[in-house]
Amino acid sequence: MYPYYIVAVILVVIDQITKWIVVKNMELYEQITIIENFFYFTSHRNTGAAWGILEGKMLFFYIVTVIVVIGVIYYMQKYAKDNKLLAVSLSFILGGAIGNFIDRIFRGAVVDFLDFIIINYDFPIFNIADSSLVVGVILVLIATFIDEKKKGNKTV
Repeated sequence: MYPYYIVAVILVVIDQITKWIVVKNMELYEQITIIENFFYFTSHRNTGAAWGILEGKMLFFYIVTVIVVIGVIYYMQKYAKDNKLLAVSLSFILGGAIGNFIDRIFRGAVVDFLDFIIINYDFPIFNIADSSLVVGVILVLIATFIDEKKKGNKTV
């Protein structure tokens, strides 16, 4: 089980290093073009969740994050021991939740900087922790689907 916690720690470290680089080297709202009309580094701060929803509700995010972290650790200990995909999934969720939690505690907002324009849609700016959360949730869904399929095959 410990290697999966190491994955979470590595994700937190990468997330925090990239955010530190943005904070130290870019002015707020500064934009650096990586690929014209597609990918930019844009220094942004978010006091809400995805797409800025629940902006400024920091106490809510503190409480939810603590509950999520406790729940993920519980699930890792209880259910992920025999399921590597579930363990990896939960480690991504854990790393992402902790990465953004650190920002909320020490910066008062989440540092976002990955900015994509996809088919003329300016996608909300995000960070490594957000990516970890999304990948983790997708992998949990896949792990759940696989597990349910296995259970279905056993009853036939």
